[in-house]
Amino acid sequence: MVKASYKFPRGFLWGTATSSYQVEGQNENNDWFHWEQKGQIHNNEICGEACDWWGGRWKQDLDLAAEAGQNAHRFSIEWSRVQPEPGEWNQDALDQYRAMAKGMVDRGLTPLVTLHHFTNPAWITELGGWENPEIIPYFEHYVKKINQLLKDYVTLWCTINEPNVYAVMAYLQGVFPPGKKDLKSTFQVITNLFRAHVSAYHLIHQQQYEARVGLVIHYRDMIPARRWFPPDRLVTKISSRLFNDIFPQAAQSGTLRLPFRPITIQGGKGTQDFLGINYYTQEMIAASLKSADQPLAKRSFEPGSLLSETGFIAHKPQGLLNALEWGTQFKLPLMVTENGIEDSLDALRPRYLVEHIHQVWKAINHNWPIKGYFHWTLVDNFEWERGWSQRFGLWNLERGTQERQPRPSADLYARICQENALSRDIAAKYAPRSLEKLFPDN
Repeated sequence: MVKASYKFPRGFLWGTATSSYQVEGQNENNDWFHWEQKGQIHNNEICGEACDWWGGRWKQDLDLAAEAGQNAHRFSIEWSRVQPEPGEWNQDALDQYRAMAKGMVDRGLTPLVTLHHFTNPAWITELGGWENPEIIPYFEHYVKKINQLLKDYVTLWCTINEPNVYAVMAYLQGVFPPGKKDLKSTFQVITNLFRAHVSAYHLIHQQQYEARVGLVIHYRDMIPARRWFPPDRLVTKISSRLFNDIFPQAAQSGTLRLPFRPITIQGGKGTQDFLGINYYTQEMIAASLKSADQPLAKRSFEPGSLLSETGFIAHKPQGLLNALEWGTQFKLPLMVTENGIEDSLDALRPRYLVEHIHQVWKAINHNWPIKGYFHWTLVDNFEWERGWSQRFGLWNLERGTQERQPRPSADLYARICQENALSRDIAAKYAPRSLEKLFPDN
């Protein structure tokens, strides 16, 4: 039997991704804590202790990552911890984050820091949140402080995680705090988020010459439900432009192409050194005047698709290759900064993992500049408005005891990281249903 293998370039980053609120626990000073108190989470669940990173279990989890052969980790800073009030800095929290970054480096993990991952200090919310342009100078001060704090250990910076998702979920669909459903507010927030990104980009480069700064965009692969039907094709094109394109194209050109009123932001052109792409699934778009999803568009998965436990994700690995091809238009290094599936039984995840990583290899084989892959996520965590109903972790979390138990996919991903390759042997052992698809001639 031929021992075929898809090898990755030397220095390729293999990691997992986390975010502060989802893993740290015991944070009562941000907008998500107050959102939970209003009963806005699935089954009225709360984040609570989460994965107890703030209690010190980050050390245990980073040990798991390093022992599993990972060489990078993406994590975020909780603004509300380091700046609990305007002008007030919490030195204990600053020291904790510096210890985390140092702990990653000490374990051989390259840190990728996200400065804003959906959460805001309560005092920012009281000032009007991201609808208020006066928030931007506060964000600048925060970014300056964190860059000074961590630049001894960190060169990779994400300014804002999924600004497209945040604007839509918090201000158009109303499922994130503050729970608005207003198109004008959404456009205002998009503008302010991009202005904040631009300011953060320049601030970091002023303080740290070797820094690489980028956005992380949630790419939703969209295809017309009826390819033969012009309205479906048109609505798909418009939806993709508004959701996928608006932020990275603005960082390239300096102009936010909002509907009917493009806005050019001073200093905005060329404000990304790399592009992070979060990809989970592909969806079909149909033109509809009665859609509850968004104006004129009805979303669905292709009939017969393999679905995750709650039907949240369809297994569509081709969509990741489409996402990476889309990313090449920006002529920048690309990283898959999130990719994963909710699967408490680990039934579909092995197949999802190997088939998506195979698509990353295909992209590299096309000479596209893919520099890393970060799986979502290391240990089961609090999944925003979906609470604890979805389990994305390579390790299962027993919330009552904080015990971690590896799922088979933890060993699968470890083999890939350790070998810097996806081999036939790995697929045969962990994802035999994918074997013929990945290695058809062996």
